Amino acid sequence: MSATTDDLTFEFKKSAQVAENFAIPTSAYLHIPFCRRRCYYCDFPVFVVGDRKNGENSGTIVQYVAVLCQEIQETPNLGASLKTVFFGGGTPSLLSVSQLSQILETIDGKFGIAAGAEISIEIDPGTFTLEQLRGYAAAGVNRVSLGVQAFQDELLQACGRSHSVAEIFEAVEIVRSAGIVNFSLDLISGLPHQTLEQWETSLKSAVEIAPTHLSSYDLIVEQGTAFGRYFEPGAQPLPADETAAQMYRLAGEILTDAGYEHYEICNYARDGYQCLHNRVYWENRPYYGLGMGAASYVQGRRLTRPRKTQEYYQWVRSISSVTSEANSKLAGETQPDIQPVIEQNFQVSENDVLLETLMLGLRLTEGVSLSALTAKFTQQTVDKIWCCLQPYWRLRWVEIMTEDGAIIATLGEGAQLPLSGKLRLSDPEGFLFSNTILADLFSKLGEDN
Repeated sequence: MSATTDDLTFEFKKSAQVAENFAIPTSAYLHIPFCRRRCYYCDFPVFVVGDRKNGENSGTIVQYVAVLCQEIQETPNLGASLKTVFFGGGTPSLLSVSQLSQILETIDGKFGIAAGAEISIEIDPGTFTLEQLRGYAAAGVNRVSLGVQAFQDELLQACGRSHSVAEIFEAVEIVRSAGIVNFSLDLISGLPHQTLEQWETSLKSAVEIAPTHLSSYDLIVEQGTAFGRYFEPGAQPLPADETAAQMYRLAGEILTDAGYEHYEICNYARDGYQCLHNRVYWENRPYYGLGMGAASYVQGRRLTRPRKTQEYYQWVRSISSVTSEANSKLAGETQPDIQPVIEQNFQVSENDVLLETLMLGLRLTEGVSLSALTAKFTQQTVDKIWCCLQPYWRLRWVEIMTEDGAIIATLGEGAQLPLSGKLRLSDPEGFLFSNTILADLFSKLGEDN
């Protein structure tokens, strides 16, 4: 999808004129696309640099950091300091300390980073040293997410990971030695040939490490990935659907018994250690997205950057040219038209906001605020939501909670949703059938749009 200069002017030139009905972003996601190799399940925009390239010994990474910093500088500051910054990927731990510091300094210079902000980085075992992680911490990083995935070497090899189980424990020791208390482990269930016993071992191994946060994802076989070519979803050697469901239930049992709060479909945390950045997404709040393939949600508009390196570089040059053109127009000069590449650039409609609020908010264990729904949308819309969800409420896949946390077990015939409290999916069954529930909501709420 291409865009005219006017399209980009809307996105990048209105820094002094934020519409009153749009919240100002206080979060930024930065995509670092480099990996040693591509995992067989990965459909993220990544660039494989091999086992020997990282940081400043890779010209590709050096160039990308420069372009990313240019994009940051060209992005308008809409007026609020950042409370969360998240380096995702890819493998951001392939950045040198000086490169990460350069990016953070550019971010701070452009938007300002609030005191006490959560600054997270995704890291992979075997890709960082103690000195490097201490350097990250000195630059401001105070939360890390360690990509573990499994505690069996054969499963790590089967999904294309570049690390071993031994390197997982070495990485955890480095994190602790660097003094980073707030760290998360990522696990994946439903891997090829994975058994329920192996999954239980991985969960218990993670609990023994005792991170402050754990993410437990079910494998999704995406088209265009190696797994998408090798396997049919739901067919062997992938675990059967019932086994995958048992894995989900088992994660909830083991992790909650160990003292972790199940606060989102796939996420568990010790008290006070929920991921603040990811809550921005689940609460459908605005954020800056920066870097190749990154998506932003700013001023009621969603913009996804190109997923290929050279197209992304072209796009950044284009927004730089737009800024130059705007300045030239003020000086009475003329510039040629620019046609940059943008994958998605669209205004979010009221119905989009509704659907996204439900889709994202129902991922949270606390659910969606009924008072917020009734304040933001018409009674007719709220009634339509309830009409769709009633069958799932009777199945106990959907729950209604009062303000004090009590679950409403009965409602009179023809009763409407309460005006306050929470609407949520039950744990675990509602979460297990969330795709069915949300697909039905999307279908019925989209009928008139």
